[in-house]
Amino acid sequence: MKPILVATTNRAKLAEYRILLASYALDPISLVDAGIREHPEENAATFAGNALLKAHFYYARAGIATIADDGGLEIDALGGEPGVRSHRWLGDAADNSDAALVAEVMRRMEDVEDSRRTARLRAAAALTWRDGLDMCERVVEGTLEGVIARRPFREIQPGFPYRAVLYLPDRKCYLGELGENRAAQISQRRKTVELLGDELRRIAGL
Repeated sequence: MKPILVATTNRAKLAEYRILLASYALDPISLVDAGIREHPEENAATFAGNALLKAHFYYARAGIATIADDGGLEIDALGGEPGVRSHRWLGDAADNSDAALVAEVMRRMEDVEDSRRTARLRAAAALTWRDGLDMCERVVEGTLEGVIARRPFREIQPGFPYRAVLYLPDRKCYLGELGENRAAQISQRRKTVELLGDELRRIAGL
């Protein structure tokens, strides 16, 4: 299996990518595995912009095919917030723990009627790789639609706080109820990996 760098230190995210990339004969390694401790400033105005700058930054250091993503929660009643600031919504100097982010969603949505609680998890994924002498890149996006629940799921999955607030009406459950494998099968990241399928197969030599 060929290695591919997954530009994250988030163990939960790496575990999801291990599930998603298994059928492509690619072996995901994390930034920790690669011994990379540097981080770029994620100052783009969009998920796609942040994903692409991370993919190029880490490819330059690892020298192997790299997939980087950026994403978060978009709540329609809040004008798309937290959006691109999903992981630092409460301010760069504030407590942005999983529990604090969940509590903030509940606070802001407390008086919002059911018909206006639509929301989604969005992910943009950027893939960078070398094909002969050519440097290649592709950016794609995927979403998972749902609604903000009236109360959070009893368990917050570490690294994925918004799975505790997103309810899936078609499945009659929280995203956080599904468990790692079932959530990966419908996640916004799965959709991005599927869109990158041809490129991933090419990198793997399939």
